[in-house]
Amino acid sequence: MADSDRPPLPPVHLSDAQAAGVDDPAVMQQCQVGPRGADGSVPIGLGLSGMYCAACAITIEHALARVPGVREVQVQGATQRARITLQPGQVKLSDLIRAVQAQGYRAWPDAGARALSERLQVQRKLLWRLLVAAFCMMQVMMVTTAQYVAGPEDIPADIWRLMNWSSWVISLPVMTFSCGPFFAGAWAALKHGRISMDTPVALGIAAMFGVSTGVTFGHTDWLGQDAYFDSLTMFVTFLLGGRWLEGRAREKVTQSLEALCSRLPEAVERSVDAVSAEADLARAAVQSVPLSALRPGDHVRIAVGQAFPADGQIVLGQTEVDEALLTGESRPVPRQAGQVVVAGSMNLGSPVWCRIERLGPDTRYQQIVSLVHQALTEKPGWLRTADRFAGPFLWAVLGLAALGGLAWLWIDPGRSVWVAVSVLVVTCPCALSLAAPSALLAAAGGLARGGVLVRRLDALETLASVDTVLFDKTGTLTDAHLSVDWIWRDGEVHAWSGDPAQQVWAAPAASLAALSHHPLSQALATLSGPAESSWVAWSEVTEKAGLGLEAKDPEGRRWRLGAAGWALGEVGLLDLAGGWSDGRVWLAPQDGAPQAGQVLGFSLDEKMRQEAPAALKDLRRLGADVAVLSGDHNDRVVALVQHMALVPPLRVASAAATPEHKLSVLQEQQKTHHVAVVGDGINDAPVLARAHVSFALDQGAPLAQSQADFIVLGGRLSGVPLAMDTSRRALHIVRQNLMWAAAYNFVCIPLALMGYLPPWLAGLGMALSSLGVMLNALRLGRVSPS
Repeated sequence: MADSDRPPLPPVHLSDAQAAGVDDPAVMQQCQVGPRGADGSVPIGLGLSGMYCAACAITIEHALARVPGVREVQVQGATQRARITLQPGQVKLSDLIRAVQAQGYRAWPDAGARALSERLQVQRKLLWRLLVAAFCMMQVMMVTTAQYVAGPEDIPADIWRLMNWSSWVISLPVMTFSCGPFFAGAWAALKHGRISMDTPVALGIAAMFGVSTGVTFGHTDWLGQDAYFDSLTMFVTFLLGGRWLEGRAREKVTQSLEALCSRLPEAVERSVDAVSAEADLARAAVQSVPLSALRPGDHVRIAVGQAFPADGQIVLGQTEVDEALLTGESRPVPRQAGQVVVAGSMNLGSPVWCRIERLGPDTRYQQIVSLVHQALTEKPGWLRTADRFAGPFLWAVLGLAALGGLAWLWIDPGRSVWVAVSVLVVTCPCALSLAAPSALLAAAGGLARGGVLVRRLDALETLASVDTVLFDKTGTLTDAHLSVDWIWRDGEVHAWSGDPAQQVWAAPAASLAALSHHPLSQALATLSGPAESSWVAWSEVTEKAGLGLEAKDPEGRRWRLGAAGWALGEVGLLDLAGGWSDGRVWLAPQDGAPQAGQVLGFSLDEKMRQEAPAALKDLRRLGADVAVLSGDHNDRVVALVQHMALVPPLRVASAAATPEHKLSVLQEQQKTHHVAVVGDGINDAPVLARAHVSFALDQGAPLAQSQADFIVLGGRLSGVPLAMDTSRRALHIVRQNLMWAAAYNFVCIPLALMGYLPPWLAGLGMALSSLGVMLNALRLGRVSPS
């Protein structure tokens, strides 16, 4: 859907016609931020505005949860977003927007350019309010300067009153325009029987203006001689300035994560002619079509500087591709005809033709986008618990301000309102509510740019305390792309050459291996080549983690592919493996005596990942103990450890371990250590789920990724120490933010109660404390791939 075809941004209240535009199925599809659940539920995103505290987030969560058909809601105040899991046929997008608007906030579909446009519009309006307040403040200060210098005894009474009247008139635009968000937020909260962060601010502003207006109109006998228009306009200016700068900082955090989600082009050039050869593409006519019109098998031309719209294969041309946002690889990688490209990567070299293979949620890019949206809306459990105390805390703020004002009625009635307003302002917990989420989200954004996706923000806190890291070997410490070097058949060992005869031999094993994501299976799946016509149509396929595959051929005969003990042991053929110790994967029938050529053994060569030694050294430098926990044979694990040549050598926690044994080793380690596990296969899923923190490589099994807390893009193990270092910095900054916010309140509340903190200075302190927290958190965004 082009931008011109999209419905307009939702206004403060949706009309029926506007609701119909928002309820367009295409808009709902654009808002989808993750795959469908097993029950058909869909996660969607909404952008929000008007949120300034944890109480606001809880209010919106409760309002959305009451909409029929909504299963789960998470609202993140730091990014102004909501993630809603719903049943598509039961909920309309307009119902959700109206539910948010009924609470006094704004909402819109979180879909690319539309969401960015709304956020910029909100920031522009806030800037206008700030400029009006600042201009009026300067005029009021010029008028009241003489009152500060001379005093009422040196200025004639009529001139003094004229100055007050001038200040009153100049303050009206501040009250009617600049203060609009504060009064609107407080009124919306009051209508629903609750309080928000705007409530104490609005009360303070109204009290200051009311008392000053009374003084201006001559009621000085019980209100005193002092008008507070200067403090009022200065307070509003500082508060709006803080919110505007805070919004700018928050937008930087949001855009750092959104950069991963907005790489796909709006339209692409697709061939309109049938394509059967490269020569057809060279002269094919093209038409520009929207991304939604593409289908698998389409041929598209990708211009220089354009992103690839889907996963596919280059069929004509060669180029260089920037995959930095997808893999963390900072250098362009060469791609030519026959090689695979992924959605979201950028074409840098020359125009190429590409055949579309996977679109939408099936692409690796969309899986990354789903994880990013999850990070944008997720709140750690301890933060959700803290949010529940936001409402009672605000009531305590109001009570403290009232007590302070009453006390000063006895001490100095003319300053009682002044003190109450200062207490209201200085106790607003803006900085406290931003202290943790701003830092965690900035860390998640920095890690995303460094090639590590955060699936759970909770895991950042846990990772900071990890002191032991266990690595799987095959596909994790070693490269995922293995190669067969020897094949055993009928008692003879043959060097693998890939000739047609060997491809026919290997076809049954290759066809069964193609049904698994294990690195060993993926290596075998490439063996048959042109002999795919010899593949077997397997049925009743099952995979046992750490052992191998079992399936039935068309005649109903059971076969096993995997470890020697699994494939050969139960049928009395284990002696065959004993005669060839290099055999890593075996294929054998399980029913009846095997015929000639049916039992096969394969030896595979694996190479250590280039960055593995450096990554392990970096983890040791961070104080972590590193070890290998592998299901592979002990001699191969020892060979890898020796090849790494680390000093001291890499510790072997266990070798030849089944998934159950891996789990028992992990549980034993967890008795005395905080343990992280790095893996990629199905057999790693149990330990990934049980570990304190877990990492999965993005080329690994989907089951392993579903259990992991972090996804390492491009298989770059340098992402593991990067994540650990960033998590520790994040927790350090969270503690700094909390200490600063607590110290600010600890110092300023007594000063306000004692009458030493005027309202304008309280407003400046409140704005600067919130801004300082956000700017401190932004330091975490400066993360680059190792």
